[in-house]
Amino acid sequence: MFAPRRLPSRSACLFAAALLCGSASSWAGPSLDRIKLTGKIVIAHRESSVPFSYVLPDKQPVGYALDLCSRLSEVIRKRLGLAKLQTEYLLVTPATRVAAITDGKADMECGGTTNNAERRQKVAFTVPHYITGTRYMVLANSKIDDLNNFGSRKLVSTVGTTALKSITQNNNERLLGIQILEAPDHARAVQMVENGEADGFAMDDVLLFGLKASRPEPDKLKVVGKFLTIEPLAIMLPKNDPELKAIVDEEMKRLITSHEADAIYAKWFLQPIPPKQVALNLPMNYLLKDFWKYPTDWVPF
Repeated sequence: MFAPRRLPSRSACLFAAALLCGSASSWAGPSLDRIKLTGKIVIAHRESSVPFSYVLPDKQPVGYALDLCSRLSEVIRKRLGLAKLQTEYLLVTPATRVAAITDGKADMECGGTTNNAERRQKVAFTVPHYITGTRYMVLANSKIDDLNNFGSRKLVSTVGTTALKSITQNNNERLLGIQILEAPDHARAVQMVENGEADGFAMDDVLLFGLKASRPEPDKLKVVGKFLTIEPLAIMLPKNDPELKAIVDEEMKRLITSHEADAIYAKWFLQPIPPKQVALNLPMNYLLKDFWKYPTDWVPF
């Protein structure tokens, strides 16, 4: 005969429950665990990526991507059951933004960062909030209207950007003879064009329009050329935290399908924006409209 099966003791049940709780905590992922423990979320932002992420004269970070990240932070707060969630901002540059995420210094990078295969080796991305491409800022009286016209001239781009990589590759492959210059940030690159240190500035066209609108004399600059690249811009996340990404992806898709994201877009691209209250007047392009019909974090680049 078989011996009667003993029921687990009360202490054993409590021990098993503790194990399950510990397992659930681990399942939350490193970023979510840290956010819940500290009651703080760290948002990486840019200094001059107008209108996505930039700093006002009073040092307050603002922008289209930051508004989206504010919505995402609120959903994270609710999912973690926190009464409040403090937002801490971390200023990053094109050269430091990826490391800020991979090193755990920030939970989300909210700017104008391109989702591409090279970066996906180190970080994750959510659904794109903009699709743009590399074009060129030149002086208003310049006759340059595309990359080929920069032969033997100086073309600047910002360190750590896909635009810099693209113009360098095209220059080498097509033997254009362009002198490629590197600037530490977007603001410095614009200054180089204004001061005659460079004949043009290559960058995502939406950033160029934003930078142009923010200058003391915007009419002295213009944006020219066909798209050299197609750039899906998205909020950057840690690669090792699928639980955080699942929350962010779900909310981004909800914002898009509910058309709440359209209103946030209009606020930053169609209406006057700080600090000068100048409107970019950039309607949503067909690339983003089509992509948002079926929003996904997958991009073919």
